[in-house]
Amino acid sequence: MDLYLVRHAIAVERGTEGFNRDSDRPLTEKGIKKMKGVAKAMKNMGVSFDLLLSSPFRRAKETAEIIGDEFECRKSIKFSPHLAVGGSPRELIDEINHDYPDVGDIMLVGHEPYLSTLISMLVSGHDGIPVRMKKGGACKLSIETLGFRRCAELEWLMGPAQFLKEE
Repeated sequence: MDLYLVRHAIAVERGTEGFNRDSDRPLTEKGIKKMKGVAKAMKNMGVSFDLLLSSPFRRAKETAEIIGDEFECRKSIKFSPHLAVGGSPRELIDEINHDYPDVGDIMLVGHEPYLSTLISMLVSGHDGIPVRMKKGGACKLSIETLGFRRCAELEWLMGPAQFLKEE
């Protein structure tokens, strides 16, 4: 299985008037534009997936929708509370294994530091590897059997600037 992890694109800052709850912060115009380029570059690189699973927070949902538009799968996006800020990576893995056991490749859209912690756990078996995902960045892991343990190999980790050079 290939597991792709994508950090949401640039969103309005915390405390921006009109967006009192963190979960309601939308992407900025710059974030939308960059994410469209990243999604296009991923498609051009041959990225493919069978399930697009996102945090329900607005900025992640909008990021997933941009990816869904590029890959023509927007209507089949699923949402998981385990990908939200404060969510549980262990429960996410359990959800994937329980609810989507026959799915091949998966793309997850979420937040930092959650995604870095998940990458660290899956690659090393602990959360101590200092991984940093930029907004709009993505990572590809190759996994034989998904579990909340060391089970993955890091194929690539790129920020939006590297994707936009791929276009």
